[in-house]
Amino acid sequence: MYEGVHAHPDGDATVARHALTAAEYGYEGVVVRNHGDRQADYDRAAVADEYDVDVVDAIELRTDDRSQLASLVKRYREERTLVAVHGGDDATNRFACESERVDVLAHPTRDDGGFNHVLAKAAKRNGVRIEFDFGAVLRDDGGSRVRTLAALRKLREVVGYYDAPYVVSANPASHLELRAPRELVALAERAGFDPEWTREGLREWGRVAARNREVASDSFIEPGVRTEDDETDR
Repeated sequence: MYEGVHAHPDGDATVARHALTAAEYGYEGVVVRNHGDRQADYDRAAVADEYDVDVVDAIELRTDDRSQLASLVKRYREERTLVAVHGGDDATNRFACESERVDVLAHPTRDDGGFNHVLAKAAKRNGVRIEFDFGAVLRDDGGSRVRTLAALRKLREVVGYYDAPYVVSANPASHLELRAPRELVALAERAGFDPEWTREGLREWGRVAARNREVASDSFIEPGVRTEDDETDR
């Protein structure tokens, strides 16, 4: 299972500290999903080797300008293993679900953003994973926590009915906010979410990363090496 984290300077802990804690908690990997203007400085391979966990170089793009967002997605699709879009408003949610270059729509209901059957079908068609962010459930209380739970349950109904892909996260910005998979599964179960459903959402981060790495590897052609298409065109 994997967790999507925000590391320094987008969070309070370094990538290495996140990786160490994730390894201690039994995660197979961490997805470093810093926002675009707050990128972390780290050696992915060195951290992965040191703590024996996969480290996925990702990005969470955040802007209110749809034209700029489209340009950023196009750019970072070539530079990052996983591309997420910071959702929460109707226009951004729609853009992300309709873009096959986007891997994850992050916290689509955070700012009272809407998510309906149209977006669910678009997300399924384009392979965009919808994030179920349990961070506020873990860290808020009172009315905020109640509203978050209600939004997550409603989101699950729509995503489940249309069989749209999804990921699960506690959205930690510090290693102190990381929760072991069993703890996150137990929390979600108390909120009415099936344990295996939650586990699948945690596994999906790793599946997306593995798929994207395979695609990138298959599409790479070493300079000077002829392909079958080259031979056919001769």
